[in-house]
Amino acid sequence: MSVAVAGRAVSPARARATGLFFLAVALAIALLFGAGSGPGDARFGLNLGGRETFVTLPDLVVPVRATAYLLAAVCAFLGGVQLTRGFGARTNLVLGVVISLFVFSFLAWAARGDEMNLLGMLKSTLLRAVPITFGALSGVLCERSGVINIAIEGMLLAGALSGTVAASVTDDLWLGLLLGAVVGGAMGWILGVLAIRYQVDQIIAGFFLYLLALGLTSFLSARFLQRNQALNTPGRFQELRIPVLSDLPIVGPVVFDNNVFVYLMLALIAVVHVGLFRTRWGLRVRAVGEHPRAADTVGIRVLATRYRNVILGGMVAGIGGAFFTLGSVGRFDEGMTAGKGFIGLAAMIFGRWNPIGAFGAALVFGFADSLQTKLSILGVPIPSEFLLMAPYLATILVVAGVVRRARPPAADGKPYVKG
Repeated sequence: MSVAVAGRAVSPARARATGLFFLAVALAIALLFGAGSGPGDARFGLNLGGRETFVTLPDLVVPVRATAYLLAAVCAFLGGVQLTRGFGARTNLVLGVVISLFVFSFLAWAARGDEMNLLGMLKSTLLRAVPITFGALSGVLCERSGVINIAIEGMLLAGALSGTVAASVTDDLWLGLLLGAVVGGAMGWILGVLAIRYQVDQIIAGFFLYLLALGLTSFLSARFLQRNQALNTPGRFQELRIPVLSDLPIVGPVVFDNNVFVYLMLALIAVVHVGLFRTRWGLRVRAVGEHPRAADTVGIRVLATRYRNVILGGMVAGIGGAFFTLGSVGRFDEGMTAGKGFIGLAAMIFGRWNPIGAFGAALVFGFADSLQTKLSILGVPIPSEFLLMAPYLATILVVAGVVRRARPPAADGKPYVKG
């Protein structure tokens, strides 16, 4: 007998394993963060320092040991319910709750006897999720039309370098952002020519473009940017505070007091989601990605649709690359994307090729990246090497746990030959 979870049949063995996992999390919380911590409180700041708002929230103070035991009891209760009768279609939701309780227990343990600005960490999470989200959206646009884009990391690098040079020369950040998108789109066009016209293996073509961008940006940086700093001083977009909305408690400072890349990201998530699932264009794109032969028979131009989507995906990745220089550090450094394009691909898979799901996954990776920085500041007794591994370890765990159950578009990675 099996139970249905989100419309799919789940075996009793998997349901039982999920329940045992909940119990294991409860035991870990009790032993590591309850018995493993001394008496003391953790203080979480809910306001950004140096920022005036209409509403000032008091700090959240929690007793570390008591909180750990309470959250462990909640996880144990959820595990017992899962083992006895199950949560049915809500299993994934409960799984997210259990993981969130574990993370909060860990944060309380890490901040015991100290203070952690929770609002600052949430804002850092959102910012660190920006390039990952742009990379994931690029992957969604490409793979929904049936083309695998492994070159996202290279597109991020190319967008970062071209945006830096253009903004430095013209002293115009918007022109730098535009050129970053154009260069990313050009790389998308090259990928389209290789994968669609010449039917080169899409994994190989994408990896070739990534290596090309990595080598070319490193050469240009060493040969020109390091010798002429005038080409590597673009400045960066300042935070744009939206009146009224930015004064909302918690959400306002985190979301509505950011630079333009955050607002572009949120707008693109909405536009791509509505475009893919609520418009005729999106229906045609999904048809090409699922069954190109059938789409061709009803008059949809399969190859043109794939070209268009790959170029659009490249432009989105180019904008994401410009974030590193024009929205973050204000200069270009070799290899500064640090694998965010590949993490974006993992976010796309975790989000099941859905823009909103990909954004949620990007927030998970952004949180892992932000967490390692915060923990190093707090002086948590965890080796720094393990802290630096946090975002990449989260990527491996997510892909290992999701990739077998995620179903990509049926024609993803398969060249189409017009009959």
